[in-house]
Amino acid sequence: MSEISEKEIEQAKKIASISKISKILENIREVILKDRKQKQPLILRINEAFIFNIARKAILEKDSTFIISIAGESASGKTTLVHNTAKACVKSDTDSVYCVISCDDYYRDASKELKAAGNYEKLFESGFSFDTPDAIDLDLMKEHLIKLKSGETIYSPEYDFVTCKSTKNKILKKPAKLILNEGLYVLKDLLRDIIDVKIYVYTPFETMKERWFARAESRGKTGVAAQMQFHDVNQTAFRHIRPTMDMADVVINGMTTSAYIEDFVQELINAITSVSKNSSEE
Repeated sequence: MSEISEKEIEQAKKIASISKISKILENIREVILKDRKQKQPLILRINEAFIFNIARKAILEKDSTFIISIAGESASGKTTLVHNTAKACVKSDTDSVYCVISCDDYYRDASKELKAAGNYEKLFESGFSFDTPDAIDLDLMKEHLIKLKSGETIYSPEYDFVTCKSTKNKILKKPAKLILNEGLYVLKDLLRDIIDVKIYVYTPFETMKERWFARAESRGKTGVAAQMQFHDVNQTAFRHIRPTMDMADVVINGMTTSAYIEDFVQELINAITSVSKNSSEE
């Protein structure tokens, strides 16, 4: 009996990989189809080519680090999506494989400006804005994302929304398989070249407005100051955030419940890992 050649072995591996990619595609589509039947589906739009790319990477690049960037307007539900995705990772036996990098931690220090103005209302009257890309140190955030993806540990800043003070090198962040990057401007062109998965959270305006004012109060902004900032929030979202929805691989419904997000993500993880784990064991 003749020995099997290296070429034949490689061909067999290729066929097996294609079969596994097809199975992951089938599994993912089943999860999405089930979601579409819900009263409040989580997935509003998804790119078919993106589904194939995820399936391919799960088999051919299973040891790679993925940056998943989640954008959307203020109070759209980005943090809720990240929080429940993280919970699903733990439940799916993928402990310690995720790291969260939030735009909110990278706001530039404005404590001196706030102190000089005396209060938020006077600060906003001066033309100061917390809601443009310039208010966030996106260059530093990108630098940290690249380091995490290459296996380095970083210390992110910490921002206080009441005092507007930024403390550098404050929060330890360790490299992980999934880097969940969320914030207003995480889909801006400066960051897009390092992102593996681009997600946009869409929520109706009135719902975001209600959420925003409730959160603003917890951060010390009420009355005229809150009204002034929300006007700025809406204007800057129109210019800088809403256009990035067109760049997203997936558009998410910001009206779904936390419990449903967690369940959906867990099903999606299981749909992928049930095939990729078998691939690792062979």
